Amino acid sequence: MKTTIISLTTGFILLLFMSADVAAHCEIPCGIYNDELRSNLIYEHTTTIEKSMEKIRELSKQSPTNYNQLVRWISNKEDHASEIQHIVYQYFMTQRVNPDTKMYTQKVTLLHQMLQSAMKCKQTTDPSHIQTLRSLLKEFEVLYFGHSLR
Repeated sequence: MKTTIISLTTGFILLLFMSADVAAHCEIPCGIYNDELRSNLIYEHTTTIEKSMEKIRELSKQSPTNYNQLVRWISNKEDHASEIQHIVYQYFMTQRVNPDTKMYTQKVTLLHQMLQSAMKCKQTTDPSHIQTLRSLLKEFEVLYFGHSLR
C-alpha cells in the first residue's frame, strides 16, 4: 500500500513537470509552422484586449464598483497582451524572420513596434493602442505574406 501511494505521488509530480510547457511551439526545429494562424491569433488577442478595455472603462464608472469583475477584465487584458508579445518574439522574431530574408530590418522594426504597442495595451485602456496594433499587424502581413490577411 505504501509503495502504491509513493508511486502515485511520483507519477503525479512527474506529470506536473512534464506538462508545464505543452502550449509552447518547439525550437527543434520541427518544421511545422502555420504563420497565418499566428497572425490570426495576434488579431484575435487584439480584439479580446479591445473588449477588455471597454469592460474596464464601463466597470470603472459603476457605483458601487464591482472590483471582482474589474480585476478579472484587467487580468484578461494583461494575459492577451502577453500572448501577443510571446507570439511576436518567440515565434516570429526567434524562428521565422531570419537576417537573410528580404526586408529583414523593416519586419523586425514592425515586430518591435508591435511589442511596444502590446506593452502600452497593458499599461492603459487607451483604444488608440489597439488601432496602432492592428495597423502594425497589417503592415507586417503585407511585408511577410505579400498581402494583408484582413
